[in-house]
Amino acid sequence: MESYQPRRHRGALIRRVLTVTMPVMCGYLFMGIAFGILLQQAGYNFVWALFMSVIIYAGTMQYMAIPFLVAQTDLVTVAITTLLVHFRYFVYGLSFLDRFKGFGARKYYMMFALTDETYALLCASEPPEGTTSEQYMFLVSLCDHIYWIVGCTLGALVGRFLTFDTTGIDFAMTALFIVICVDQWRTAKTKLPALLGFGASGLALLVTKHLGSDNMLIPAILAIVLCFLALRTKLEPMLLGAAQDSCEGENAV
Repeated sequence: MESYQPRRHRGALIRRVLTVTMPVMCGYLFMGIAFGILLQQAGYNFVWALFMSVIIYAGTMQYMAIPFLVAQTDLVTVAITTLLVHFRYFVYGLSFLDRFKGFGARKYYMMFALTDETYALLCASEPPEGTTSEQYMFLVSLCDHIYWIVGCTLGALVGRFLTFDTTGIDFAMTALFIVICVDQWRTAKTKLPALLGFGASGLALLVTKHLGSDNMLIPAILAIVLCFLALRTKLEPMLLGAAQDSCEGENAV
């Protein structure tokens, strides 16, 4: 019985990880395939798709990298664009500093693999009974990364044989973000942070309207951060209470 117990727990852990990452798998496979197809049609084969999905592992930046590669954009521009587009990951990482302390050397991979979708899963779900949070979080992050690698590589491989018009295929990423946003909205105990984000983004879009919608990202991020800082004393008790309710619900189950 003693030897069976750990095996049962490992089985429960794997089932939980596969279950919670299923939506991300569907999104990452199709989004990765779309990226691979676009990269192949830009003249870069599956080796590039495999390398970029393993080393970069950033959907938005990988899509943006395609015109950069075609135009042979200088590295300084690429670096600045990457910093601005993915600055939100600094915020993600800060919120997980304490939780990553027990990972040992794996914490560096956990920092690297903290995408939007993985972050959402790690915040919204808990490991099954008899397993550790470190095991669960690591497997969730690894599985999501594998889905992305498979999708990107597969898309580049099949892209060699496709001849249809791929206009609009890059909307796969936006569609995935919408699905995740809706799911988070439905499960969130308090809607105020989301409403602040929507409101600040809409305001930034209006302010930068004359400059073009492509220039609203940085003002929107700054506006959201300022709103959260201004309402920190009100938001923290609400979020802590929601987290405690969620934990009590998990324990009851």
